Amino acid sequence: MYRDNSLMPKEAVRLVVLGTLMQDGPLRYAALAGSVRHFLDRIVGPSLDLMGTSLEMLRYEGLIEALDGSGMEDNALLGPTEAGRAEFETLVRANVRAPSADGINKLIIALKLRFLHLLDPDSQKEQIDNLVSLCETELARLGDLRRVNSADSGHFAAWLDRDIAQAEDRLSWFQDLLNRL
Repeated sequence: MYRDNSLMPKEAVRLVVLGTLMQDGPLRYAALAGSVRHFLDRIVGPSLDLMGTSLEMLRYEGLIEALDGSGMEDNALLGPTEAGRAEFETLVRANVRAPSADGINKLIIALKLRFLHLLDPDSQKEQIDNLVSLCETELARLGDLRRVNSADSGHFAAWLDRDIAQAEDRLSWFQDLLNRL
């Protein structure tokens, strides 16, 4: 994790793998690999930052285990270990980095929302409250930037207005979700 307790790309991949197994139950090696690859590709597109974390590495680290067979070569049924469940809890509760258009940030938020229901209700509320705060910080930052550049005669002010509208929409959505929990 980064110094601010937010996830690095490698940890985001771990969260996808562990969360998928926690949510869907044990899966065959090929099905798990395909599911993880599909989700990551659709959220952030092809990314060198997200390549390289293999299911075999997670097995070696004791986070997932073969419930039958031995691994990729025989398409073993894979499930999380107790250490994997504990790692999932740590990863799903990690901070989201300061707002940005970063694809990794989008991935982390998507993962939190995908696996949020696996947490107890108080933890769910805490995570959504953190996302509300993140949106409020983003709006304050963008609003300040907009005020400083209010006389901009180029396209920057219009672009900022679009970003502010999107941030307001995200904030409203997260507040609504928090109220529903």
